[in-house]
Amino acid sequence: MPNVQIREVPEDVHEALVRKAQLAGQSLQQYLSAQLVVIASTPTVDEVIDLIERREKGSVSRSSTIAALRDERARR
Repeated sequence: MPNVQIREVPEDVHEALVRKAQLAGQSLQQYLSAQLVVIASTPTVDEVIDLIERREKGSVSRSSTIAALRDERARR
């Protein structure tokens, strides 16, 4: 498994991360490893936009859309 090393972390940031790890009942390494998994698995805004743009577009006629809306309103 690859290693990641981060240098020159501000002291206050390090202390906050140590506190969060302690609250989670984890070592700093365990906590940061879990957080990296979350970061890596969360899509960025650009990735979400790209997924949306690559979706197959549907084709619904205007008349069928209006008919579907009328039917839905009539059921309420």
